[in-house]
Amino acid sequence: MKKSFGDKVIDFNRSLHYTGDLPNGFKVMNPYMDNPETMEVMKAFYHKFYNDSNKRKFIIGINPSRHGAGVTGVPFTDTKRLESICGIKMASAHTHEVSSVFLYDMITEYGGAADFYNKFYINSPFPLAIVRITKERKWLNANYYDDPALFEMVKEYMILSLKKHISLGLDTSEVFILGKKNADFIQKLNREENFFDRLHVLEHPRYIQQYKSKDKQTYIDKYLLALTQS
Repeated sequence: MKKSFGDKVIDFNRSLHYTGDLPNGFKVMNPYMDNPETMEVMKAFYHKFYNDSNKRKFIIGINPSRHGAGVTGVPFTDTKRLESICGIKMASAHTHEVSSVFLYDMITEYGGAADFYNKFYINSPFPLAIVRITKERKWLNANYYDDPALFEMVKEYMILSLKKHISLGLDTSEVFILGKKNADFIQKLNREENFFDRLHVLEHPRYIQQYKSKDKQTYIDKYLLALTQS
């Protein structure tokens, strides 16, 4: 029996494992290893919204945050939005993630989660959470590009991950990249690997929510224009 898009994503997430090197002070977190319920809610999400073989456009984030996909296993989705908009309850964790707020406000204006996920697939070139330790010995979210040595160490894994994402059944005629610095690195990889024909760059939801909240509707409109014209 042919596997659905969602089943392929679930298989991809089940097999995630990073064994490469990292610079001192960085660590990779695998939410599927850390909390058994993460695997269950992730499976429920992809069975609910991706139970078909439709081709979808790719929206590329950076890497999962500790409070979004680092808990739920669903990109840009904290437990609040997972339950209130996607209809999937997570009992073992309660998280609020600012990127999730913006993204789901945009999804609601797009027409709702079912319509949006029918057309788009969101994930990251480095699909596991990265954290770094501070001088105060606290672990904070990190981006794959925060340290040149980190990027060089994870680059091959990112290329392999992007190839696996594409193999799920993505339309590679165009791609939507969240975050301008993220786009610089994806453009570099795309020049080497020719993953996508056209690249559209959108401001990252966290940047909008934290620094441009007064102009939030303008950015939602910008997203909707880019995504609906695709």
